[in-house]
Formats: sequence, structure tokens, C-alpha cells
Amino acid sequence: MRCGATTINVPDTVGYATPTEFGELVRIVREDTPDHVVISTHCHNDLGLAVANALAGIENGARQIEVAVNGIGERAGNCSLEEIAMIVRTRREHLGVEHGLNIKEITRTSRLVSMTTGYSVQPNKAVVGASAFAHESGIHQHGVLANRATYEIMDPLEIGLEGNQLVLGKHSGRHAFVDALEKLGITLDDGALNRAFTRFKDLADRKVQLTDQDLSAIVAEELGAADDVFLLESVVVGGGTHLQPRATVHLRKGEETIEESAIGDGLIDAAMGAIARAAGVEARLVSFHVSAVTGGTDALGDVVVQADVDGRRVTGRGVATDVVEASARAYLAAVNRAIAVAAKDDAGSAEATP
Repeated sequence: MRCGATTINVPDTVGYATPTEFGELVRIVREDTPDHVVISTHCHNDLGLAVANALAGIENGARQIEVAVNGIGERAGNCSLEEIAMIVRTRREHLGVEHGLNIKEITRTSRLVSMTTGYSVQPNKAVVGASAFAHESGIHQHGVLANRATYEIMDPLEIGLEGNQLVLGKHSGRHAFVDALEKLGITLDDGALNRAFTRFKDLADRKVQLTDQDLSAIVAEELGAADDVFLLESVVVGGGTHLQPRATVHLRKGEETIEESAIGDGLIDAAMGAIARAAGVEARLVSFHVSAVTGGTDALGDVVVQADVDGRRVTGRGVATDVVEASARAYLAAVNRAIAVAAKDDAGSAEATP
């Protein structure tokens, strides 16, 4: 501090402390530190106590909290931004502190991080989970209708949870599409906008209406496909209970169209095998996650895969009304990413060679 330090961080990088222990540690540091120095906390969630420990830090003098959106991070994650932000917002009189965060951006930021990283948010997660403001019990529904404060201590509108307000369909034009994206805070250059709008029209022909969450998912997928080597033109699958699953894909590479087929343990496995053949790579699926972007039987399928492609671990994301197509898009996105990484590595090696 005599050397000019303005912040002292108190970390629990293995998530071992309990709130009582961590709060006491922060109190000791606070009492032995000049008032102008800010005490910061860095809490991990290995025992599910990151937010509780950060709160204990606040109660004992910490005024800077290191957080992560959706609580993402190594192992079990870090202190969740949205949870600690809403604790301080909701209980500010009790805590005697406030923050200057624009909490109306919480929901949108959570969705953006989830779509960008491929890590979905569990439905029952506090504040940003899909069920955070859902009331299934009859007595809960009655209570909320009679007085929202009965079972809702936070107003969902405060965090930007306004439902699927923006609804577009196959008759919506480019202007409406751009306007909808602007309302979501999304600005694209001409190239990305053209790709996203083309994809939107394709999906709108198959899905009656697309919501703001659908649009965000479309944009996230298209932004990741800006420099793809291979583009998916079609995937056709067949096979049933007594027939071996088979898939045929058509990939476009520049002006060339490549057709390959493969059989697999299931339709998705067959589609991925056909893509690997068409792209000429050795690929192994490491993880596979599928979810619905919104509710309903016509919801877009959102697939995130992690694959080992020619020795490189990569992630891909795909969105479509059909889960097999979404899976194929995600797998191809991973393949394209591996090819791009390999090209970058090769270019770096060439530059380094004397």
C-alpha cells in the first residue's frame, strides 16, 4: 500500500471457505487497511458458496466483487454477476450499499454469453434461469396474480425479461429484421447482415414466427460462420427402426459441391460421419448438447458440440428447426473452426521459419 496499491484482493480460488470464515477474513483485512484502499473479493463456487462468500465480503467491508456472467469459470465456476447484482439491488437497504449496474441488460447479457460460449443456463438458475419467474403451483399463481410481491421479490422487467416481444414471420422484410436486431442491441456489418437475413428467411419459411431469442441465436450462429471453408447446402437422412441410419450431405467449397454419405448408430451420427468424409478430416465427437431456443413444438433446436478434429479440440454451434440439421450445422462449424485454426498455425510457422 505504501507503494501505491489502491485495491487489495481477497481470493478463495478453490472455493473452500464458508461465509463465516470468508467474512471474517475480509473484516481483518479491512480493519488493517487504510480507508482509501478498496477491498476486493474473488470467490469460486466449488462448494456452491461463491455468491454467499462474496455477500459476506460485502457485509464486512469489501466494495469490489469479481464476478462472471452466468457464473461461468473453471471447475464449478465463479461468483455469478447477475445473482450478486440482484442481491445488492433487492436488499440494498439492509446491506447499506448500492451499485451502478444497468440491470436491465442482465437477461440479454446472459443470453449473449450463453450463445457465444455454448454453455446453456440451467432452467432453475437464480435470476436468469428459464424457470426463475415461472409459477406452476396453483397457489403460487393465485398469489402472484393477487399481489406480485407474494412470490416475486424481483420485478422481471427490471432485468430486461420482457418476454418474446419481437415477433417476425416469413412476410417480414429486411427493414423489419434490421429494426428488430437494433431493438436487441445488435448491429451487424453488411456482410454479416446479409447472411443473417438470408438465414432468417430460410427459417421463417419453416417456422411460423421467430422471437427475439430466435433472432439472437441466428445471429450468433451466422457470426461464427463468417470465414467458413465449407457451407452446408443440404443434409438428407433415412432409416428407421429396422434400417441402418444413413445420411447424405452436400457441402459447398467455393464453386465446388461435395457429396458424401455415411451410415451411423443414429441419424445424427450418420450426418456427422458424412460431413467428416466430405471435409476430408478425422473428427471425433467429444460432447453434444441440444436445447430448444424457445418453447413450443416449432422451437428452433440449438445444438452445441465439442469435437476433436485432427487433434484439435474445437466447439461448434448450429440452429435449425430440425435437430438433425442443427447437429450437422454445429458439427460442420466445429470442422470449419479446426481448419481455420490449422491454417493460422501453419501461417505462423511459415513466418517463424528463417
